Amino acid sequence: MNDDIRNIVLGVVAAGVSAALGWLTRTHLWRRRLRRKQAFFGLPSNSGCLLVVNRDADTEAAVHRYDVAALLELAALIKDCGAHSEIVQHDIARQGFGERTEFCLGGPYSNRRMAAHLHSMLPGVKVNTSAEPVSERGAFQIGSERYGVEPGVTEYVLLARLTVGDGARPVFLFCGQRAITNQAASRYLARHHEKLARKHGGNSFCLLLKVVNSQVYGPDVVELVADVTRAAREPVPAAAPTSHRATD
Repeated sequence: MNDDIRNIVLGVVAAGVSAALGWLTRTHLWRRRLRRKQAFFGLPSNSGCLLVVNRDADTEAAVHRYDVAALLELAALIKDCGAHSEIVQHDIARQGFGERTEFCLGGPYSNRRMAAHLHSMLPGVKVNTSAEPVSERGAFQIGSERYGVEPGVTEYVLLARLTVGDGARPVFLFCGQRAITNQAASRYLARHHEKLARKHGGNSFCLLLKVVNSQVYGPDVVELVADVTRAAREPVPAAAPTSHRATD
């Protein structure tokens, strides 16, 4: 074998080894990212989860189109984890939490299960569910702070990941003042879950998000207002002062 052939063979072998190492490295990194994603969502391969949907608050019959869009956002995340989902209406989802990951969408005025989750796990959050006056419906009270709603201009949504003990699967809440904010929160989670996993790990958190000018930008322009985990998990004192944040 002359030098030219030897150099060609060595070059082919080196290229093959480099390609194999590159493939192994990429596969390792992909698997590590997948494991982290599965751990954050509580969705190991072939596991199941619940998608709990509300009813359109205006029709009381169908799921709002923005909530359908939110379900599609979440379905993509679930599929990426190698898991499968079951969609159930809020009023027939009669089971506890912790055995299966749950994604619950909608405000407590249209989602009975959301109302139960807020009462049990986020007692510091109060949502105005009164029909009158209309301008007050959907306003959030978190601790001593009030967050009103200006439809299409300034709207708020709570995005929470909650667990109830070691080894329990998480419950994700998307509690918005309007249906479009539920989609905004699901999109925010899809875009930022890696950052949230690095920051919070497997711990519970509750974030207050503001959806800006949805009548123009839809669910795409979302700002993180605050991490309200501590205030949301502490019951509101009966005489707590109120500060109005509706026109932030």
